[in-house]
Amino acid sequence: MINFRYHVVSLTAVFLALAIGLVVGTAALNGPVADSLKEQVTGLRKDNQQWRQQVSNMEKQLALEEEFAEEMSQVVLPGTLTGRRVVVLSLPNGRDHTEGVLKKLQLAGATITGRVDLQDKFINPDNNSNLLELAVTAARPTAQTTGLPGNGHGVETSSALLASVLLDRAQGVAPVSDADRRAVLAAYNNAGYLTTDSNKVTGSAEAVVVVSGQPYVDKDSDKRDESVVKIAEQFDRTGSIVVGGNGSVGGNLVSVVRGDPVLAQTISTVDNANTVQGQLVTSLALVQQLTEKKAGQYGVGDNAASLLPRLPQ
Repeated sequence: MINFRYHVVSLTAVFLALAIGLVVGTAALNGPVADSLKEQVTGLRKDNQQWRQQVSNMEKQLALEEEFAEEMSQVVLPGTLTGRRVVVLSLPNGRDHTEGVLKKLQLAGATITGRVDLQDKFINPDNNSNLLELAVTAARPTAQTTGLPGNGHGVETSSALLASVLLDRAQGVAPVSDADRRAVLAAYNNAGYLTTDSNKVTGSAEAVVVVSGQPYVDKDSDKRDESVVKIAEQFDRTGSIVVGGNGSVGGNLVSVVRGDPVLAQTISTVDNANTVQGQLVTSLALVQQLTEKKAGQYGVGDNAASLLPRLPQ
């Protein structure tokens, strides 16, 4: 009969054998495994340094390209828009590069009749009914709602009213008075739909630059993106228009215009207006619109026709 002492001795022998095996195995593998791990770590460090160097080189190259575009702007743009009246309309998703676009237009000699920053409230689908009502109450004797869209889309109707006071009227139609223009803008400003100094809107413009950005990604993104397109469509009906955007995919304004054979015939787009290069091209696209009555699609996106329009003579 096997007694308790036998069990203890047996278990001790088993654990001792395991311990010896671990020690021997570790000792045998420790050298090769450690050397292999050291080589891998060294290789990863070298790769990491190379990637860092590549990133640094690309950042330097980008900075030099921006400097080059800035210097080229000083050569190419001055005088190309002298005497041309332009209003700048910025959307919430294009606010970051609006100032850069504006400066290039001024460098080209454009007379900026005003800058209007549409607020997120303007394209919020929850405010559709309020925008419809405001389009009626904001009307003035020379800025009537007659002829405005009547399909129940608040953004479209209000955009049509704003376009009618910010851009030249059609030939034969009485112009909007300065007082009525200021009153309409003040009504939307006071309601929080846009931000502008109505006293600095010096008159009507013959063209508009709409500064846009990436598509919306919230739960109402489809409706918001649709509203942005409605804004561009209404200003396109009234005057020459260039869209200075950021990117050309995902349903943003640039991509929608380029994908629409009708809109692409009259609306120019620039898909990299968030860069100095794109801001330069935005002004050149406007020159083309005003002098040649021609729209073009420019930038670095796959659906762009070219990097920039033909340079003015």
